[in-house]
Amino acid sequence: MSIRHVRDDALSHGAVEQTAPGVRRILCNNPGAFTFRGTNTWIIGRGRVAVLDPGPADADHLAAILRAVEGETVTHILVSHTHRDHSPGVAALQAATGAPSLGFGRHVTPPEAGGEGGDHGFTPDILLPDGAVTEGDAWRVTALHTPGHCANHLCFALEHDGPAGILFSADHVMGWSTSVVSPPDGNMADYMASLGKLAARDDALYLPGHGPPVRDPMPYVAALAAHRMEREAKVLDAVRRRGPATSADLVPPVYGPELDPRLVQAAARSLLAHLVKLEAEGLAARDGERWRGR
Repeated sequence: MSIRHVRDDALSHGAVEQTAPGVRRILCNNPGAFTFRGTNTWIIGRGRVAVLDPGPADADHLAAILRAVEGETVTHILVSHTHRDHSPGVAALQAATGAPSLGFGRHVTPPEAGGEGGDHGFTPDILLPDGAVTEGDAWRVTALHTPGHCANHLCFALEHDGPAGILFSADHVMGWSTSVVSPPDGNMADYMASLGKLAARDDALYLPGHGPPVRDPMPYVAALAAHRMEREAKVLDAVRRRGPATSADLVPPVYGPELDPRLVQAAARSLLAHLVKLEAEGLAARDGERWRGR
């Protein structure tokens, strides 16, 4: 199934956008192959506010956040997950505001076990398990544990004085691209289960970690799930046809020749995530770094 991505985003780096009632967005200037135009930092509420995902350690972005909340009080710093484009900015924002940080927990996978890209120095002041509720003035968010892209990933469902059905989807669902799922911290079975968890809700608007809002999220989530299952079928067919093969060997037959060269390594990691899932289901087996179908 083809996915209709949404990539139109006119917000300037450092500028403030009123994205939804009671929700403002600031875009960090850290564009890249995996961050699109940069990391979205969300300001929730007015007067006494929460800041969600301060982004990387970036002095210009910190200054933009502090300008946006000038005259207000930051009461909470929420963290969706501990990748280096989302949580390292917490320390400087805490130093400037004194607000506590809240998140699911530390980065799960250590660097020596394949936890590249993780912010291993961050520990939230307050732990948010699945279903935990955090409240401020005229707003309330519920943490939804949605592992897959990252083991400690949270989405946040927002209640406030305005239209219902707003979900901060972070990096689990983004309109501009599919999410990277890279083992061992990324897990494809968990990712699919988390998609199912979101599909069971009726949110009308997704505010992601990168890229513009997703304004018709339910069909989009269904398309993401179908896309992953179609790719998994291609992975299984390819590994059965080629015999023992590494995940990198499977990138050309699964993704085709038009894949951006910058994404080849990430594609191989995604295919590895599919292979690990297929192994757990008894449909693939491994011998070192090589895989065969069953």
